[in-house]
Parts: sequence; structure tokens; C-alpha cells
Amino acid sequence: MQSPWKILTVAPLFLLLSLQSSASPANDDQSRPSHSNGHTCVGCVLVVSVIEQLAQVHNSTVQASMERLCSYLPEKLFLKTTCYLVIDKFGSDIIKLLSADMNADVVCHTLEFCKQNTGQPLCHLYPLPKETWKFTLQKARQIVKKSPILKYSRSGSDICSLPVLAKICQKIKLAIEQSVPFKDVDSDKYSVFPTLRGYHWRGRDCNDSDESVYPGRRPNNWDVHQDSNCNGIWGVDPKDGVPYEKKFCEGSQPRGIILLGDSAGAHFHISPEWITASQMSMNSFINLPTALTNELDWPQLSGATGFLDSTVGIKEKSIYLRLWKRNHCNHRDYQNISRNGASSRNLKKFIESLSRNKMLDYPAIVIYAMIGNDVCSGKSDPVPAMTTPEKLYSNVMQTLKHLNSHLPNGSHVILYGLPDGTFLWDNLHNRYHPLGQLNKDVTYAQLYSFLNCLQVSPCHGWMSSNKTLRTLTSERAEQLSNTLKKIAASEKFTNFNLFYMDFAFHEIIQEWQKRGGQPWQLIEPVDGFHPNERKSILLKGILMTSQTLDNQEWTQLTSWIKGNLTCDSRTREWLCCCWRIISGKRCSSSGPKSWERRIRSTPRLNRCLETKAGTEPLRSTHPWGAQGGRGLGKLIPQTLWGLPRHRPKGLFFSSIFAKCLSLNEEHIWTTVQCCVLPGSVTLPLFLK
Repeated sequence: MQSPWKILTVAPLFLLLSLQSSASPANDDQSRPSHSNGHTCVGCVLVVSVIEQLAQVHNSTVQASMERLCSYLPEKLFLKTTCYLVIDKFGSDIIKLLSADMNADVVCHTLEFCKQNTGQPLCHLYPLPKETWKFTLQKARQIVKKSPILKYSRSGSDICSLPVLAKICQKIKLAIEQSVPFKDVDSDKYSVFPTLRGYHWRGRDCNDSDESVYPGRRPNNWDVHQDSNCNGIWGVDPKDGVPYEKKFCEGSQPRGIILLGDSAGAHFHISPEWITASQMSMNSFINLPTALTNELDWPQLSGATGFLDSTVGIKEKSIYLRLWKRNHCNHRDYQNISRNGASSRNLKKFIESLSRNKMLDYPAIVIYAMIGNDVCSGKSDPVPAMTTPEKLYSNVMQTLKHLNSHLPNGSHVILYGLPDGTFLWDNLHNRYHPLGQLNKDVTYAQLYSFLNCLQVSPCHGWMSSNKTLRTLTSERAEQLSNTLKKIAASEKFTNFNLFYMDFAFHEIIQEWQKRGGQPWQLIEPVDGFHPNERKSILLKGILMTSQTLDNQEWTQLTSWIKGNLTCDSRTREWLCCCWRIISGKRCSSSGPKSWERRIRSTPRLNRCLETKAGTEPLRSTHPWGAQGGRGLGKLIPQTLWGLPRHRPKGLFFSSIFAKCLSLNEEHIWTTVQCCVLPGSVTLPLFLK
């Protein structure tokens, strides 16, 4: 039988590894307190707080609340067993301290999970006791002075130093650091295992014993004998002898989606139900094992590569699912190469995990979205640690050169700007954190101060009461965004087109408020920093299409339209006019003045665009979806790439662009794909 103390180490192993690579930016500064020590303190305060609140909510003893908490945890990863062992080891002391009206800060300092090092400030989440801290701590230590557990140090222990766990620790750490699957038999960077960088992060391998079979590759001999690209299409149609892959996918221009991101792109998320006593139940922790083995990230639900249904009932789909919906030949072709703490500085450490072969694979849409950690850190003085514009230029160019050497020709790369994070403090600082909602005793300002003190804050610059520091952080973020914009405007690459997109945060807030939402709802409630799932949905469409174009961007867009649209000059003028109007600008001399007068509201926009502002008769039906799909039968409606094979070009130009340029929420992401990401969907009718 296994030793109970060996079992005790298994579950915290995943949590420890997750926290060590958590949302706090990585750095090489050895002078600051250990991340693991800080996270240990945070974890202790959270757990003790939950125990105390469970006793309050259920009007029970501390002992009963600890047992209740353990009963909620699943058996997987020995979480339930670990919890009961922890109670057996620390429970008696926790009961004594809480019974003496000591709060979670005092309990964790007494048990030495939190420590105040010499010369360091006292880090606390709750208001300080009425009596002096020194006196209160001495009193608490007197209560547990005979406890045997105080003889052992916990903050400096290393689970992975145990021989029985050293090998698995090393392999899991390697998977996390290099962003490759833990379980990958054929070493093709794709896995049949969901977590530990498996198919929650990139398309599921359909043959883990053959390295030449993986998602995103061009079919081998039209997949007559096997499904070499894992899109589910292979074999030969017995009716005409044509391979299914050739029949369904030839000419459809499949493209994969690849995200190079940080914790926001990986969809870092700590469920509020895990720390809210009044909402806690067995169902609250069902997904905890999955979260722990995914580094507390949820890439399977992310806005870029998510493929599972939203946990909050939102119907909007990820970029990957949008591409899949338009072309089922894109099935499983997604890669989320994101990492907690990632930035332009450390991307080179794990970009090698990107899987794309110039000669064998399909082109891809790559989104570079390092939206925070180049200006964010947990240091007490975060400004010197911020990436400079010059260094960002060097880092990004190195990344782009790597992409150019790996991406197939015809790919697209989008550089994503940084947000203005002053929104966080302005909208959250005086609100109660989930941990403080029961007793109205913990605000986000207190949480931010606690994390900053421990130097484990995901972003001290923005999560700070210092307005000057918040302003400096936003100014540097704007400088870095301008650097990315200049790179996109001036640099050219042989294998991909390069674009830039602003992180239009204020426009997102305005749109959310129009829908009846409150700005603070756009942020993850537990960490008070990351975008929550609702915001991820908005980022897919509204963010990219609501931004106002400046003169330089407008000139570039007009030039792109003229160079890519296979239509006459009058049609280009019409399109430019429509785009200018929905971008918030006047139509000027572009087209008849009546166009501008008529395109005034969303309800009238479709009709106006449908008729080319009245220059063509209104058609009562739309061509899309009118007939069954070609090749994939009833599974796919008539797709846009199929239209030019069956319809004359001129007849359907305005109606399809009416759908493309509509401001309706239903079609807003189509706008991005048609007009911002040329080639991301297959529209040979308009785009080359």
C-alpha cells in the first residue's frame, strides 16, 4: 500500500506546477521573494477563509466545515484523500486559532505558510487586528506552541525533491515550459490525451503511432487509404471513384488557426465557486482536476481556439469554430501556443512547439497576442522591468522571421495591440471580491495590495492604488502598440501577409454597456485581472470591427481593397463608402451623397448594402444556405466558396457583401473575416 504522505504529494504537485507557471510574468530576478512562497501564502489564506465562511454559512463547527470542504472535492488526482490528510495534519491547529477569533492572515502566519522576511512589509488580505500585529501573532503562537507541525518548514519544501516524484515532475515541467504534449508517442506535437498540453491546446491526433499523420497537413494522396490530416475525411466514393478529400476539400483553401498568446489567450480562469462558500457544492469542483492539469487555463473554451460549448451558455463561437463552420475541411486544425506569463521576451523559449511545415501543411492564420506581460510584472517597482519599444521591435522581428521560415505560403499573421489596463482599478477597486462578499470585508483594492506585497501580482502596474504608476504602465503599453503597428505597416514577408489590430478596450466597454452589462463584468472575478469568457466573446468580433480608422489606416485599407477586389471601380467606390460610414467617418466624395443619407442605422444598413445603395433592385432571398452543401451533403449548407461555381459573379456581389459588412451581431465576425483577415475564409469571388 502507498504511504499516505506520498499520496498527499500527488495532488499538490499539479497545483504547485500550475502556480509556478501561473499568470504572474516570468523573470530571472533572484532578489525578489520566491513565487512559490508567495503563492503558498495566497493559497493558505484562501483555504482558511473558505473554511471559516463555510462554518458561517452552514452554522456549523470549523471541524464540520473542513470535512464539508473535503467532501466536495473529487477523487481524481487524490484531491479528496489529500484534503482529509491535510485536515488530519493541520486541522486541530486551525480549529484552535479560528475559535480564538484569529483571521486567515494570522492563522497562515502562525502556521508559517506566510512569512514576513526581514526588511519586508507585512502582507495581509484582511484588515489588521485591533491589537498590534506583533501582539496578535505572539498570542496566536502561544495557542499552538505545543503543535508538532511547527517543527517542520513548509514554505521552503519542494515536492519534486522526493525521489518517487522526481521523474514525473521533470516531464510535466518540460511539457509546461516547452508547451508540448505530455503524452505524445510519435513526437509530432499532437496528442490523444486532452490535458497536459494535449488536444485541449491543439488538434487531436488521430494516429499517435505515425508522425506523418496530424491535423493541418495537406492530404497524402488525397487520403485514399487513411486520414492523414485528421479532419475525418478519407476514402473513395464508390459511385464515381473520386476520393472524398478531393471531392469535398479541393479548392476550398483550408486554413488553420494558431494563437501565440499569454494567460489571456490560454483563458486563465479560477472559478468563483471554488472560493465562494455560499455557492459551493460537489458540482463546483467537477472540473478542478482538468483545470489543474491544464495549468489553470481553459484553452478548450478560449476565444481563439475553443471547441467546446461555453460554460455560461453564450452561443458565440471561437475563431476556430467560425472557420470550421465555413469549411469543415479545417476540422481539428487549431493550435493554442499560449503560456501563463508569456511575453515577447520569453516567446522564443516555447515557439518551437508550433507545428507547421512549409511544404507539407496548409497555410495558417497566426494571431500574436502578447497583451500584457511586456508591461506587467509582480515586482515592487515594475517600471524598469517593462519591455522597451526597441526591445519589443527586436523580439517581434525575431518571432516573425521564425514564422516566415515555418509557415506555408499564403498564411496571415495578425499583431494584436496592448490594452489600456487603467480600466481595472477604476472599475474594480471599491467593489467586493468574491471572498469578501459574505462579510463585506475584502475589496479588490485589498486583494491587489496583498498580491503586490507578496510580489505575485499578475500586473502591479495596473493593479495598484498609485495613479502615476497606472498611467506610466498605460503609456508604455501604447508605445508598444505603436511599435507593433509600425512593424505591420513597414515589414514584408514572403510566406504571409502581416496585419495589426488595436485592442479597442473602450469600444468594448461601450458595446457591453449598450447590451445592458456593467464594465466590471468583463473581468475575471477571482483574480481581478484576466478577461472573462464574456469578454473573450466580444474580442472575437466587436473589438476588431468597431475601431475607428485613422487617415493612414484608411489609406492602407483603401489600397488593399483596390488591390484585392476583382470588381469594377464603381463597386470599389461603393465598398469604400460603406466601410467608411460604418467606421464612423463621412462618405466624403466617395459615391453619391444619397448613399450617406441612407446608411444611417443598423436596421436599414442591410437593405442599403443589398441594393448597392439603391443602384440595384432588392432581391427577396439570399443565395447562401439556399441549397444543400456540395460534397459534404447535408452536414454543410451551400458555402460561399461554392457560389462562384454555380452563380454568375455580378449577381451576388452586393448580397454577399451585405452579409459581410452587416453591423448585426450575428454577422459581425464575418465582417472581420471578409474585410480584415483576407484569405481567412475562402472567398475566391472577391479575394485573391
